[in-house]
Amino acid sequence: MDRYVGRPFLKLLDCYVLSAMGQLDPQQDEILKGMEGKLAEIYGATGSWFEIVGSQMDFPDAVPAQIRAIWDSYLMKVHPLGGAVDPIEFAMTFVNTNFPYVLKR
Repeated sequence: MDRYVGRPFLKLLDCYVLSAMGQLDPQQDEILKGMEGKLAEIYGATGSWFEIVGSQMDFPDAVPAQIRAIWDSYLMKVHPLGGAVDPIEFAMTFVNTNFPYVLKR
């Protein structure tokens, strides 16, 4: 996908948001878990891939719960109207809106 060409951290951040939403594909999560050692080396951090991404973004511990609350609120608004919900699209829009500087990394 063109979105990630030359911007590998953007993919990590999108996955972080999807994980916080409870919507990350289990296979993708396993791939990211397998990359934890390399991510720790690249970013000079320790912990899970999720913790490494959060630390690179300087996210407080409350951020995942805040993302989940925003997602849940969105679902409550869209589902009663019969709207289709694409979690990946939501995550990308969330990242684009809240962290536009990451798009330039």
